[in-house]
Order: sequence, then C-alpha cells, then structure tokens
Amino acid sequence: MYLRFGWVVGQVGLMHTLIIVIISNLITLATAFSLSAVATNSQIGVGGAYFIISRSLGIEIGGAIGLPLFLSQALSVTLYAFGLAESIRIIWPGIHIPTAAFVIIIIVTYLAFRGADIALRIQIPILGLIAVSLAALILGSLTGGKYAAPVTAAIPPAAGFWTVFAVFFPAVTGVMAGLSLSGDLAEPRKSLPQGTLYAVLTGFAIYLTVPVVLSVGADEANLLTDSLIWTRIALLGPWLVLPGLWGAIFSSAVGSMLGAPRTLQALAMDRLAPRFFSTRGKSGREPRNGMIATLVLSLSAVFLGDLNTVATVVTMFFLSVYGVINLVSALASLSGNPAWRPTIRVHWSISLLGAMGAFGVMVLIHWPATAVALMTELFLWLWLKRKIRKEPWGDLRRDIYEALIRWALVKLVRHPMTARNWRPHIIVFVGNTEERVDLVRFGAWLSEDRGVVTVCELVEGDVMTLDVDITEREKKIRQILNDEGIVAFAEVNVVDDVERGILTVVQTNGIAGLESNTVLIGYPDTKERLAMFLRILRNLKHIQRSLLIGKLELLNPVREGQPRMIHIWWGGLYRNGDMMLLFAYLLKCNPEWRDASIRILSVASNELVKTQTEQTLLKLLPESRIDAEIEIIVREKKVGIHEIIRRKSFEADVVFLGLEEPEEGKESDYALRIQDLVDCLPTCFLVHNGSLFRGELVTPEEASMPPGLADFEREPAPDSNEEKSDE
Repeated sequence: MYLRFGWVVGQVGLMHTLIIVIISNLITLATAFSLSAVATNSQIGVGGAYFIISRSLGIEIGGAIGLPLFLSQALSVTLYAFGLAESIRIIWPGIHIPTAAFVIIIIVTYLAFRGADIALRIQIPILGLIAVSLAALILGSLTGGKYAAPVTAAIPPAAGFWTVFAVFFPAVTGVMAGLSLSGDLAEPRKSLPQGTLYAVLTGFAIYLTVPVVLSVGADEANLLTDSLIWTRIALLGPWLVLPGLWGAIFSSAVGSMLGAPRTLQALAMDRLAPRFFSTRGKSGREPRNGMIATLVLSLSAVFLGDLNTVATVVTMFFLSVYGVINLVSALASLSGNPAWRPTIRVHWSISLLGAMGAFGVMVLIHWPATAVALMTELFLWLWLKRKIRKEPWGDLRRDIYEALIRWALVKLVRHPMTARNWRPHIIVFVGNTEERVDLVRFGAWLSEDRGVVTVCELVEGDVMTLDVDITEREKKIRQILNDEGIVAFAEVNVVDDVERGILTVVQTNGIAGLESNTVLIGYPDTKERLAMFLRILRNLKHIQRSLLIGKLELLNPVREGQPRMIHIWWGGLYRNGDMMLLFAYLLKCNPEWRDASIRILSVASNELVKTQTEQTLLKLLPESRIDAEIEIIVREKKVGIHEIIRRKSFEADVVFLGLEEPEEGKESDYALRIQDLVDCLPTCFLVHNGSLFRGELVTPEEASMPPGLADFEREPAPDSNEEKSDE
C-alpha cells in the first residue's frame, strides 16, 4: 500500500486500479465468508488454518499444507524484517541491512515471548500510526495540489493489467492473520468471523480510497518513478508517513512470529512434528519451543541474502491455504451433511468462486513458484498418506463420498441394466477370513476392479445370545484385507443356519440397484455340504444370482515356473459359457495373471458337431474381443467325459466348468459326480450363470450361438445312461 500503490495507479490508471482492487477484495471477502462459515460450524482449536483443513479434509492433507505454512510464516518474519530494515535506510542510508534485520527479528521475538496479549496491545498504537498516515495523505492531497516535480528516474516499462494485478494482490492476503491465534480466543466462533469480516471490509474501503487520493495528489510520471510518493503528497510528509509504514511492516512481523509457533504446536499435537513443540511455556500461554524454532529459522534465513524468490514461493503457500479454506466451505455445503449447520451461511458458489480465484491468482502472480508450492504440497501429502496413522475424527471426505454415492445411485436407477452394463459384484462367503484368504483373493481377481467385492463371514447362532462382537470382527476382517492388499468390503452376519442365511444375506446385500449378483463359495469337504450348495443354487437362480464354487490349489506343481494356463470347458453360449469366458478374461487382466493364456475346450460327439462348434467359437471370439485358443475334442467310444477333462486339464492353473441345476431330490447324486471329477483337478471353479443375461455377457444378442450344439454344460453330472456306465 505504501510503496507500490502509486506504481499501480501510474501503470494502469485509476479506473483499472479500482477494478483490480474490487476483484482482489472480492476474492478476499469470499475467503472471509468461507472462514466465517467454518468457524461458526464447529469449535476451532490450536493451529488456525491447519486445524480447519486437517479436521475437514484429513490429517494428511492438513499436514501437507500445514508444514509449508509453518515454514512460510517463519520465513515471513525474515521478509518483513528485511523490508523494515530497507525502509529505515530512507533516513539512515548507511545502515547494514542484514544486521538491522537480525536485530528486528530479535525484538519481534522478544515481544512474542512476552505473550500474545502484550504483542497485540502494541498493535493498537501501530494501528493509530497507520490511521494518522492515511489522514495525512488525504489532507495533503486535498490541500497541497497535484505533485508534479521533474522526473529524474527512468520511467519503468509499461506492464499489463494482470501483471499489475499480481503485484497488488499480496496486499490483501492478510485476511486470516487472526486465524493463527484461534487457540487463544475465548470465543473463536464469535471473534474470528467478526474480526475477519470487519478487517476485510475496512481494508476494502481504504484500498478504494487510496488510489483516488494518489491520482488527485500526483501526476502519472511521479507515481510511476517515486516509491515514496506518499511522503511527497502527505501533510508533514515523511514525519507522518514513515511511522505508519514502519508500523505496518512491524505489525506483520509480529503476527507471523505469533502464528508460526502455534501452527507448529498444532502439528506436534497431531504427531506431525516432534512432540516437544506441543508444550507451552511456564506461563501456560505461549508455545516457547515453537517460538525458539521460529526464531532459529528466521535468523538463519537472514544469511540467505536475496529472498525475492523465497518471498514468491511463500506467497504461493499462503494463497494455497486461502484456496483450500474456500474449498472446504464449498464442499461442506455441497455434501449435505446434517452436521453442517454454521450460523453464518455462505452459498457454496461464493466459496467455490473464492477458491478458483485464489488458485487462479497463484498462477497469475508466478506460475513457476505456483508449481514449486503445489509440487511440495503434493509430495508431502503422498508421504504423509503412507506414513501417518488414521485419526478417529470424522472429516469432510466421507461427506463428499456419500454425496457422490447418493447422486450416482439416483442416476443409476434411472438407467436400465443391460448385458452390456453387467459387472460382477461378488459376495464371497467364508467361515473364517484368515483361513480362506486365497478364495477372497480369487474373488477380487475375478472382479478385477470392475465390480464390488464383499467378504461375508456367517456365524451360526442366536444374535441375542451369541458372544460375537460384530463391529470388532468386521474391523479385523478389514485389517486382514488391507494387509493382503485386497480391495473388498467386510461384513459379518449372524444366521440360524448357513443355507437359509446365505439366501437371506444375498437378497439384502446392496443398495439401489447396486447389489451382489454373484455368490462365491469355497469347495466343501463333504458331499452333504456340496449337496446343500446345490440346493442353494436352485434358489439363487430364482432370484437371478449366479453361483461359483471354487476349489483352490496354491500352485499347480506340474506347471511351476511356466506361463499360466486358463482352461474353459465349453458347451454352448446359452448356458454358462459366456460367464466362464468373461471371468477368464477378467482373471487375465490382473497383473499376476497377465502372462496367462486362455484355452477353450469342448467335447463333440462327432466331426459335424466339432465343425459347428469351431465355426461358432471362431465367430464369437473376435466379436467378444477376447484372445483365446480353441481345442475341440471328438469323443471316442468308451472314453468318458470326466476322463477327457482330467487328461486335458491336469496341467492347467485354473479350470472353469459349467454347473447345471440338478433335479430336485437328486442333489446328493450330482454332488458325488462332481466330487469324482473335481478331486482330480487343480484349481477349478464350477460356474452357474443365474443372471438375467445368460448368453449375452460377452457378445450382443444377434451373435448368440445357434441351437443344436452339444449341451456339454450338463457336465460334470451327465444324466445319460451311457455316461453313467462309462464312469
């Protein structure tokens, strides 16, 4: 305001200067309103901006911004000290700038050590000096006429509107100076909004007045060339202006010295900085260790000499904080959280415009410094995301996710499900997750990030008497999944018996059209339990759910060290073949199976059926865009299908077999035939497609396989007398 406002008016003229002032202050006003909304919605603790961001967007985002914010506040003390020392040179030309800055930092720190109360009391006479200097400028302009002395310095080159805007904007970035003292306020919900809004509006009025006064009091040439034009225009000249200038700089230095230790204190309380920075001094008010750290950093920065580049990056860090505060207010309003009940309500569009303005101004001021600041914060966020523990407080991210989910679900139910849209949403039933991690991992592989995977433990018993802590057990399952790197949801259900429990859970799992459509169960140890699964299959088919029964081997020893092979035993698109082919493709998409090859095998009763099957598959595969080999085996007399499957797939890593619905009452016989085949195979999945889109999951309807093909998917439990006698 004192040193650069004249240059701004001289460069772009009065009208454009007023436009710059209005735009800048509107961004600042939006930030003040956003801050007021956040401050009146919840209690603000120690740390000001860091506290708000960490409790709203998470501790890792708060830390990524809070750590640079502390450094910026500490370096600001040095920057203001240099500015004050250089301004003193006006009356003391021979002063040594670094030494003077060193002494100024010591004085500022001494005042801060005495306590915030004393430091803030000193701000009152400083405010008076600034008011006197403003009055002197106005009176001098009105009574002294236009200052138009001969210009001796070179006229600076013309600057564009946005260049001048970038020069001016840092003058309005003190909007949250009081926020750093949030932990010291008796009533922060009342004091922060009032103090911030009054300060912004007062500054707005002054910034609108000063350019008018300067344009009246001096000509354009002197405004452009004389950085001390105030002293030429004002009443009594430098005697009233310089104390105001020095007071303004000193005031900013004191504010930074008070704010930096409190930001560091809040970081230490959240264990993002050494714990000893979280303690206060004997007086119980000031974070003394944090002040010592700030003092050391500020004094060390004196020896850097040229701080221009540092000053620009510091400005970027401050602006990023302002932008994020606006973003927090906008997202909190948009999320629709019932807990968002600020007494000062701000429409989300105002906060969003404030955020866009702050981030936009960063680029306008200096885009390389913007890149440095944002990359630094991004690096810190990535590092903290991996290193820090999760805090129990609820933050804004969950509100955002829930709002997005609700919006998406409302849109989802308005669009009908088609075969083209079908995704495998798999629910994996296990008795104990630790013991069936491999089955869960296959469930995630078969979904391959295309659908939702739910891991469900069923506990048999009475929910009123059973001694099971469901919440703790779900937490334990989530920990197991995280440790194994499996992306899935955890669920624990207490049921009277497993058979009815599976059907109940499957029907209730999901929300608003996003429900589990595929059940994955581990291969049982007994025929009776397998027969129960086959009875469940019949019920699942009626509610349009598919069933996978998985028998797992850790690794096929025959093929260890060789590229993996996935076998699909095919019998026709109208039954289970399309689902098996889709699951094989999704399995191959996983990085651990990317080198695998897919082979489709089928058994034909004669050469004619073999030719028909080959032709159909050769047409199907290009249309489905799935790369697979084809092998059709003509069945020899007296050679059973089970024997063919065992001989061909003994070395495969995964085998997919179709599973047919058995006749009611014959589940045990079917289970015996399944055991006869599966017990001699490596890892395999028995697949029953119970979805609405049987035959349509990999190709459009018009590409469906014509009737008449061998219905092999009645295997592995054929009903023909010939097969029974063969086996």
